[in-house]
Amino acid sequence: MQVTICDVGPRDGLQNEPETLAPPLRAELVSRLAAAGVARIEAVSFVRDDRVPQMAGAEEVVAAAARGRSELTGLVLNERGYERFTRTSLDRVNCTLAATEEFNRRNGNASLDEAVARVDAILEAATVPATVTVSCAWGCPFEGEVDPGRVADLCERLAAADELVLADTIGVATPRRVRRLVERVSILGRPVGAHLHNTRNTGYASAWSALEGGATVLDASIGGLGGCSFSPQATGNVATEDLVWQLERDGVRTGVDVGALVAISKWLEELLGRRLEGSLYRAASWPA
Repeated sequence: MQVTICDVGPRDGLQNEPETLAPPLRAELVSRLAAAGVARIEAVSFVRDDRVPQMAGAEEVVAAAARGRSELTGLVLNERGYERFTRTSLDRVNCTLAATEEFNRRNGNASLDEAVARVDAILEAATVPATVTVSCAWGCPFEGEVDPGRVADLCERLAAADELVLADTIGVATPRRVRRLVERVSILGRPVGAHLHNTRNTGYASAWSALEGGATVLDASIGGLGGCSFSPQATGNVATEDLVWQLERDGVRTGVDVGALVAISKWLEELLGRRLEGSLYRAASWPA
């Protein structure tokens, strides 16, 4: 079995940090992840600098990052963000919308139908591979439980997407629910991925269930960085190094150097001045 690991730390991870790292430091993080062999890296988000200062200078980050063989992606929320995306050398565009009305209104100032129309416009214009990430796929901080049928129907509407990623934005997914939804969306015939948070310590088990359900992409964040600004107690994504160690130990090929990931997390710990959510970077090396 083989899986594509997408590290979202430079975007989803740092976007939720109280500290704002300058573009050269964010570019260095991308470069280090690429050197570690991470197949895909979500490097930047094209949003307003005054709204999300942690993502300011996206173009500078892309220009300075050494990507090696990694595929670099950028997140866009609307057509203005996509216009900025087109002026960079990024390899893949990631559009995002939520499965619920209220989250779309709070996060993107749009109804669900308006969010779908925005994504469709970007997909129609895209000249590079396009991923659509559906947030709140298993639960919403405003509307609570989310009907799996609602998510599947939304994914079916996104017919122009090259890839669909289901996101557990607030960390309420559990393994059985993850497998069932991934299987259901996979029926649509496009690659499916999972973006999992470990808020309630179900992220790693759910990642295995996603693979068993047919997922070909797993998002993770170096050191377990991340969270959700609309759900303050929603801690970060599954840690890339923890996930890769687990997968490789059980024979799933990722192509990623775990030792290099551990070194990056130790560097980030010093840079951010706090202990990170991941566990592997603090554990003894095994196998030695």
